[in-house]
Amino acid sequence: MSSNSTQPGMQPLPLLIFSSRWLQLPLYLGLIVAQGVYVVLFVKELWHLIVGAVNFGEQEIMLIVLGLIDVVMISNLLVMVIVGGYETFVSRLRLEDHPDQPEWLSHVNASVLKVKLAMAIIGISSIHLLKTFIASGALEGLPFCTPEDFMLIKDTSVAAPRCNTLTPTGVMWQTIIHCVFILSAIGIAVTDRLMNGGTARKAAAH
Repeated sequence: MSSNSTQPGMQPLPLLIFSSRWLQLPLYLGLIVAQGVYVVLFVKELWHLIVGAVNFGEQEIMLIVLGLIDVVMISNLLVMVIVGGYETFVSRLRLEDHPDQPEWLSHVNASVLKVKLAMAIIGISSIHLLKTFIASGALEGLPFCTPEDFMLIKDTSVAAPRCNTLTPTGVMWQTIIHCVFILSAIGIAVTDRLMNGGTARKAAAH
């Protein structure tokens, strides 16, 4: 009998474990649906900007535009998770010869995807923080809302009081969280660089 006979198939338990990766498929399909929801939100905000462009002030327009950029960046994050995650953890997309293959997909792995996701989250956090700073400047001169004012704002049956819903503590914590995101991304990038450097040195030694 030839020594080059066909290798036997995987055993049932390893096959079951390996096939369990397809359980992630509904999750990625759900993210595609979420992408569609963000498209609807973008069109809604864009229409709101077009309709009110004549009456809006510069800061109001800037806040809406930042909101549109925020939606686009979150949508980019979704694409990165859907395409990169499926390629890395579920199955190959086989886009090597496709003219529209994303540049980053050719060398994507779990470490690269993790760094790119961290950078995308920092970008989204930056937009939110910038919106907060602009809104706090636009609301300058208004008193801060009291707990009673917040209850009235939630009650749609009465006129909402004119007060600043932003608080110095809230802005401070948003800034701290943004800084934590930056430090986390730096830590992930440094760890990834150290791990890849060690792997490269071992390969060179052999």
